[in-house]
Amino acid sequence: MEMKVQFDHYNCNVFDLTRSISFYDKALGLKESHRIEAENGSYIIVYLKDAGSSFLLELTWLRDWKEPYRLGDNEQHLCVRVYGDYSETRRYHKENGWVCYENQDMGLYFIEDPDGYWIEILPAKSFE
Repeated sequence: MEMKVQFDHYNCNVFDLTRSISFYDKALGLKESHRIEAENGSYIIVYLKDAGSSFLLELTWLRDWKEPYRLGDNEQHLCVRVYGDYSETRRYHKENGWVCYENQDMGLYFIEDPDGYWIEILPAKSFE
């Protein structure tokens, strides 16, 4: 059986929702699409969207979670491709102290969000 799928969303649990929403807006231009709030206040789920796809980043805040998340070795990560001047984008990320790892040989780098999640940053590429 051949499967045909389309990515819908990726979830990250976050400790400080306001700080995380601000980071993803400033660092990557992701904007809030919509949110779900539990009637009893036990959780808030915020969906962030980029400008060009239907993919959503889901940020989940849990009221009863009392300490920062432990993310292990950070081997899983989100990856985005940026349009425009890649060097300028890297400079902006460095100026804000978000770059946590660079691999010059592979032409990529990672930024880290307030909860320690790594986001791989690649230049846009043509699929022509």
